[in-house]
Amino acid sequence: MTFFKCPFFANTQTVIGHCERTKLSDNKMIKKYLVLTGIAISVSLLIIATLNYPGGTDQNMNTLGFSWSENFFSNLFKENALNGATNSAKIWAIISMFFYSFSCALFFYNFSKKIVNKIASNFIKYVGILTMPFTFFIATPYHDLMLAISNTLFWACIICITVYLLKSNLHFFKIYAIICLLIYYYTMYLYISKDWNSLAVVQKWNNISAILLILGLEYFTDKKDFANIR
Repeated sequence: MTFFKCPFFANTQTVIGHCERTKLSDNKMIKKYLVLTGIAISVSLLIIATLNYPGGTDQNMNTLGFSWSENFFSNLFKENALNGATNSAKIWAIISMFFYSFSCALFFYNFSKKIVNKIASNFIKYVGILTMPFTFFIATPYHDLMLAISNTLFWACIICITVYLLKSNLHFFKIYAIICLLIYYYTMYLYISKDWNSLAVVQKWNNISAILLILGLEYFTDKKDFANIR
């Protein structure tokens, strides 16, 4: 017996197939730009937090607003601003930190897939993911301890990645990763030497350089860049 093909059902199947392909394509795009989206949201919320900070610095508690040259980001997480007013920036800063910690963890997970060596790949993946809770809890009263742990884990992963960058042909990232590490070590030097005036400024450069490194490695490197590196 021969069955005829109904144009309606044929067209319906075509439409369904097209919708499924579109959905898969959309999901792929969302995953691809998730790190960028997370960091963009984090930075936007951080800026909102700075705009809502009542005021006060370690040098002058009577100032108004957030000073990018004198305030630390940690000032945004406190219950009260340094001028004594209720800190309305806190909630924005906490949410910002959540998106930032999530984005960092996702970046390390994604980048670990580009490394062939299983030991190095697993180190970047698991240690990188472990940075998320410690980075987020920087926004708590345990700020100093969480910052120390988070920085240690984060930059340990970056050092591991830098080793592979130095073995690759990614010349720009070789230089830039080293610059980021130097900025970080200089930041630590200022912290240990208690040069708070300089640290307030260099802290921002450290964070900005690290974010740009994350975005650069996420979107401008590929597994083939490290394919022959063991």
